[in-house]
Amino acid sequence: MRRALVIAALAGFLLAGVAPAWAAGPIQILAAENFYGDLAQQIGGTHVAVTSILSNPDDDPHLFESSASTARTIATADIVIYNGVDYDPWMDKLLSASSAPSRTAIVAAVLTGKKSGDNPHLWYDPQTLPDVAAALAMELEKRDPANAMAYSANLQKFIAAFAEALKGIAAIKTTYQGTPVTATEPVFGYMAEAMGLKMLNESFQIATMNDTEPSPSDVAGFEDSLRNGGVKILFYNSQVTDDTTTRLLDLAKANKVPVIGVTETEPAGKTIETWFSGQIADVASALAGHS
Repeated sequence: MRRALVIAALAGFLLAGVAPAWAAGPIQILAAENFYGDLAQQIGGTHVAVTSILSNPDDDPHLFESSASTARTIATADIVIYNGVDYDPWMDKLLSASSAPSRTAIVAAVLTGKKSGDNPHLWYDPQTLPDVAAALAMELEKRDPANAMAYSANLQKFIAAFAEALKGIAAIKTTYQGTPVTATEPVFGYMAEAMGLKMLNESFQIATMNDTEPSPSDVAGFEDSLRNGGVKILFYNSQVTDDTTTRLLDLAKANKVPVIGVTETEPAGKTIETWFSGQIADVASALAGHS
């Protein structure tokens, strides 16, 4: 089903885009988030120029406000890549304000069949980035057929490297299927699900993500799960901390519950592969030490 959605979306891109032509200079790609920008650079190589809007790992992506410079960058982009499902709603507004018949938008939510209200942290689903990579490679091959073989080779290289980075997922699932974990926000939710982990306190996470106050019962339940050994890992969004998060982190540490920080943007000095493999290794280590 998911692969069918990807194929349908790619067909839409082909119909909406420009006719095949020799590329004059590097193809301009704008990525809303820096991991999509990293992906674009890996697939496009020397034939593309990539700009990422959200790239500072110390910034809260939810607080981003578009600017005139962002609008100018979109105006000159040949391809735009963004997440969708209300994660980066400013992209829809900016694209609407700057129409360009030759520009192609690749939206992760469209490729993965996600809708408003779903967990928006789509890149942590192991299939999302390969799907975006395939859509991008097809669009680049259409725009620049002279370098089609390079784009295809880069796609296969990324798919192989990404699969290698994620190989620890299967081992975790085999050994720790059903292990209860929790999080302050649902950032790592798709990855935890792929690992077969049982995520608790989800209503608390959703409230935090939406910048609303969790109910007293949700807070009490979260704290109890840390005190009574009900969870084996606490994931938290290291880019967004407040008094409640700090209190939960302190409570976890006091009760010897391993704490793992995850981010919504790719950290400086990392690639998609090293970023993901490092987090997977952290989970494996935490679970092994808490068995």
